[in-house]
Formats: sequence, structure tokens, C-alpha cells
Amino acid sequence: MHPNGCSASIMQERPATISGCLVSFMQLKEETVLVTGTLESGMSDKKKKPEVTKSDEEWEKLLTTQQYTVTRLHATEPPFSHPYNASKKQGTYACICCGEPLFASGDKFDSGTGWPSFHSPVSDEALSEHEDRKLFTSRTEVRCAACDSHLGHVFPDGPDPTGLRYCINGVALNMKEDEE
Repeated sequence: MHPNGCSASIMQERPATISGCLVSFMQLKEETVLVTGTLESGMSDKKKKPEVTKSDEEWEKLLTTQQYTVTRLHATEPPFSHPYNASKKQGTYACICCGEPLFASGDKFDSGTGWPSFHSPVSDEALSEHEDRKLFTSRTEVRCAACDSHLGHVFPDGPDPTGLRYCINGVALNMKEDEE
């Protein structure tokens, strides 16, 4: 068990400094993820009770190592590493853990950040928001309301009509293409 709570087998860990904050990039088998803190560090706020609950062991069996590390341990995939960032396909982006619809491709935009970005979720009930103070700043974390999976963060610098930018880890999503 790694000190950050990760039970995945870690091949290599490299500390780094980003914007003056100490973080770790962890090589998990073939995948690299950014670990910025522990599951409990500085989280609170509009918590909805998850409808889908599983044990850590069940999630580990269901998900790849990178999916588990991002969605259950609140890590971040490297920017520009997931194909959904540049995808123009039409459809619905669902939670990789429980399959609940989260975002529509029509609400996706290119933010230039390296992560898939959306200006709104499919519904007000799709996401839960939590205060995140892991990187010595206050951000708003977004999770799947149905299963409490970490998805990413929301920022107030997005386009119309909401002015919001939901910056989401591609590995936390499963794109279901529209039928033609």
C-alpha cells in the first residue's frame, strides 16, 4: 500500500514541482497518473449520497489501474494523453464506473488545457461538487453523483452559455456515440 492510499502496484514514483506545489507522477504498470493528495484531503461540500456503492476490491476488479487511480483515488491523468480530448464524435459521455450519462458532445469545447472540457453537464443532478484544497488553493472537484467517482474540476472561465469549464479526466468517461 502506497502512503497516498493507492493499492495498485507502483513501478516508479517521481516527485516533481508544478506551480510551486510538490506532486508525484506515478508509473502504474503501463500508465502514468498525477497524484496530488489523498482521498480525504480537504474535501467537503455538496455531497450527494451515491446510489452505486462497491468496495475498493470490487472497483479494482472492474476498472483498469489508471481508471481506478483517477476515479477512486482522485488522481489526474497527464494532459493531452486521452483521445477524448480531441474527439469530435457526437454522443454522450458517461461515467466509466457506473455508466450514468454525464456530458453531451454538443456541450464539449476545446479549452486548450489537454483534458476534455464541457460547459455544462447533461443535468443538474448528474454531478456532485466538493471543495478541493489539495494543491494549496481552493478548487471545485466534480464527481459522478451516482457512484461518487472523481471526474475532474469545474472552473469559472468557460464559454457561454454557462461561463463554466468542466475539466474532466478522459479516463473517467466512456463515450457512447449517437446512432446515425
